[in-house]
Amino acid sequence: MDQITLQKLVETISMRVFSKPFEHQAIFNPRLKTTGGRYFLKTHHLDFNPLVLEVLGMETFEGVIRHELCHYHLHLEGKGHRHKDQDFKQLLKEVDGLRYTPALKERKQVNELWKYHCKNCLQIYYRKRRINTTRYVCSKCRGTLVLDGKENIAIE
Repeated sequence: MDQITLQKLVETISMRVFSKPFEHQAIFNPRLKTTGGRYFLKTHHLDFNPLVLEVLGMETFEGVIRHELCHYHLHLEGKGHRHKDQDFKQLLKEVDGLRYTPALKERKQVNELWKYHCKNCLQIYYRKRRINTTRYVCSKCRGTLVLDGKENIAIE
């Protein structure tokens, strides 16, 4: 989908769902990584993450468009346009927009963690970085820590 098609799609959804025109610019912003879209308060433009369309499909992308249009129309009307405002929550529910964009890629997995155990109480600790065992002690019994080595652990 190109910029012109996106602009027409946003204008169409705005008229069909909100019965109000969208009179500003809607563009794809490939620099967006963790969000589906953005609404700019000063210019009233909308930015959209092209990965949402590529990875999650058209249905999810339309939900993101509805979400951003809720910000747009509520702000222009002078109503509560922020996520925490009741006006926003109510309108988002009415138009069946997405509250959150689903994850675009899987979470990072830490492969290797340093494993330590306490000599006294055998409490186990995992750390991303190696620690100085002469300086740090067990948080439960103040016993000395012993390095067991690296261990592969999947973290979600």
